[in-house]
Amino acid sequence: MLQLFADREQELQFLENQYKTKTAQLVVIYGRRRVGKTELSLQFSKNKSHIYFLADRRPETELIHELKQRMSSYLDDTSFAKLETKDWIELFQEFTKWNKNAHTTIIIDEFPTLIEANHATPSIFQKIWDQNLKNTRVMLILLGSSVAMMETEVLNYRSPLYGRRTGQWKLEPLKLVHLKPFFPEYDLETLIHIYGCLGGIPAYLQKFDHQQSFWQNVEHKILSKGEFLYEEAEFLLREELREPRNYASILKAIAQGALTYGEILDQTGMDKGMLSKYASVLEDLGFIKRVYPIGAKPKPRKGQYTMADNYLAFWFKYIFPNKSELETGNTTHMLNRIREDYNTHLGHVFEQVVQEILMELQRRKQLPFYFTTIGKWWFKTNEIDLVALNEETRTATFLEIKWSTLNKQDTERLLKNLKTKASAFRWNREKEDYGIIAKQITEKQQLRNKGYVAFDLKDFEPLQTGRPNA
Repeated sequence: MLQLFADREQELQFLENQYKTKTAQLVVIYGRRRVGKTELSLQFSKNKSHIYFLADRRPETELIHELKQRMSSYLDDTSFAKLETKDWIELFQEFTKWNKNAHTTIIIDEFPTLIEANHATPSIFQKIWDQNLKNTRVMLILLGSSVAMMETEVLNYRSPLYGRRTGQWKLEPLKLVHLKPFFPEYDLETLIHIYGCLGGIPAYLQKFDHQQSFWQNVEHKILSKGEFLYEEAEFLLREELREPRNYASILKAIAQGALTYGEILDQTGMDKGMLSKYASVLEDLGFIKRVYPIGAKPKPRKGQYTMADNYLAFWFKYIFPNKSELETGNTTHMLNRIREDYNTHLGHVFEQVVQEILMELQRRKQLPFYFTTIGKWWFKTNEIDLVALNEETRTATFLEIKWSTLNKQDTERLLKNLKTKASAFRWNREKEDYGIIAKQITEKQQLRNKGYVAFDLKDFEPLQTGRPNA
């Protein structure tokens, strides 16, 4: 397995900037499970004097004892471990005395676990900060996987810790353009296949063997009973939610194509109030998202639900409904069924990929047009895959996205239909452009010569230049 810590330069620089200040720092880093918070903090602190502590569900007294042992090792003094400290405040009070204002990084991983066990934890750490740490050179990093809890109990203005933090960062999954270091032998098309079933979660990407083919990895790492990726979706639901079955029912409905509130109600048979509550929780966790047609006000009845996590989308579309068959070890039959349908699945994934790539190309100033906002649009029976709007110049660029190889006849038909659909787009524009983005376009240069936007995978290959951090 390769050493795989890719594309976190911006986050590392943020932490370095915090660390270089001469005052105490309280930094909050949060994001969904497996996104790489722990690895980021350890990568940042590996050449610095630091203490790493993982909070789990043991009794508080045991956790205090363990952190005291770690502090003792850091201080290189066994006497510290023998001190009598009855609570967190006393422990940090003693550590501050013994540490003698050294430049120290203290990482507390899974801080929400401490809050679950003791709701007074934010108040306790407020006192620790105010009474012991704020006048030192300590950098305290609080990590959390429960996004909702970190935002309400740590970052919210009502939290006792509000106003104490000196920095915060929500760690997001990697984008497609950052996958190359994980799989240097794979071409871009194969990377999109991987992205379609794993998304950008580093912990999932590292489970695939880059020396095997994509489909070998799917069979051996996702479809096989006992494998991490076979069990992970259910683990996430059990870990995060009290009623995982109801949430699984919603995720299955959305993964299999239910877009609207009404469609999800029909497929799940849930009560309206219950569905609204559960959907809100899934949104907070980053498992699903609600999107609205670009250019329209976000009214609830106009919104559509979609999966926000490619791994969960794949798992609830292909694994969850066929769990009984897979439990018997019949992976070959299931693999063949997925192979037959996977290009259809990737059609939706490719729309997400293109949006990410266009944003990256614009960031690099390599795009032939400029947009201030981008997204999908639909109205009644009309639907356009991507519309890029420049609200400053009142320019709209309408794009058709296809995960297929297109010839001249295909592109002519698609552009004709695209222009017809665009006529229903009610946005006051002074100029409009049209284009096609596909896996392959045989007449790409001819389209460009006619003034159309045209991209395929060959144009995106140069973006795969990421390098893993040492």
